[in-house]
Amino acid sequence: MKSLLESGVHFGHQVKRWDPRMKKYIFAERNGIHIIDLQKTIQAIKDAYDAVRKTVAGGKTVLFVGTKKQAQQAIQKEAERCGMFFVNNRWLGGMLTNFTTIKKSLLRLKKLEKMEVDGTFENLTKKEISGLGKERAKLQKNLGGIKEMKDLPGIIFIIDTRKEAIAVTEARRMGIPIVAVVDTNCNPDGIDFPIPGNDDAIRAITLFTQIIANAVVEADNEVGLKIIETLGDEDETMEDIMTDVSIKEEDQEIDIESFTATDAPVPEPAAVEPVSEPDEEDVLPVDVDKILGEE
Repeated sequence: MKSLLESGVHFGHQVKRWDPRMKKYIFAERNGIHIIDLQKTIQAIKDAYDAVRKTVAGGKTVLFVGTKKQAQQAIQKEAERCGMFFVNNRWLGGMLTNFTTIKKSLLRLKKLEKMEVDGTFENLTKKEISGLGKERAKLQKNLGGIKEMKDLPGIIFIIDTRKEAIAVTEARRMGIPIVAVVDTNCNPDGIDFPIPGNDDAIRAITLFTQIIANAVVEADNEVGLKIIETLGDEDETMEDIMTDVSIKEEDQEIDIESFTATDAPVPEPAAVEPVSEPDEEDVLPVDVDKILGEE
């Protein structure tokens, strides 16, 4: 509650700009400005947090959307921190409903980046390089945040549903759950997990975005722990399985104190070849006096 108050989450828009469908989230009116009920905001944050965490734990992704100037930096920073995708410059029509076409643009962006690295630009004129550079910069600006997105996201997080009305419409058409910050001038209908709050203050936007990113990080940690536990179970089942690197019986260490002669394997006697007596002719003459010495 203290963090929400310090971030100005409770400040809504002017009374004359309100949407009547937000009435249930409004606490009071002060100096011509609606005050949002933070008790309902906290409950909405908990519901959204659980929804995002379960979605990520199920192996799906989250798409962060916020193209207004106040939200651009926070959206990119937090999305990169939790390893998810984001759109913070402009929402292109059909980004969800026509994702097949968007994929072609993503492939084009990757191709241009590869051309710049592998030396293809060295064989082109300055005019051609300039044109390709501008094309790459434009694609990077609009699609850089979803460059590695191969499928539709499992859930979408939106700042300001009025400005991102197209994104809301496309997500609803594709059946993608929506978590969105709704101010007093927004329509909460059609939003799966509406979070009533200020969508204009930078501190409020940053706080909401951090909470959603934390849900993603927590879900990733849970998945990591499950993998570690699974590996531990597999190690127990693999103990009895002999492999090429398993310790063989003859390679095992022997305790000398407990080792007795009866425990030791008795080697078979080796075949002894008869020693033939040397011939007298083969024996070299030896001076016995020189070997033994004379007293």
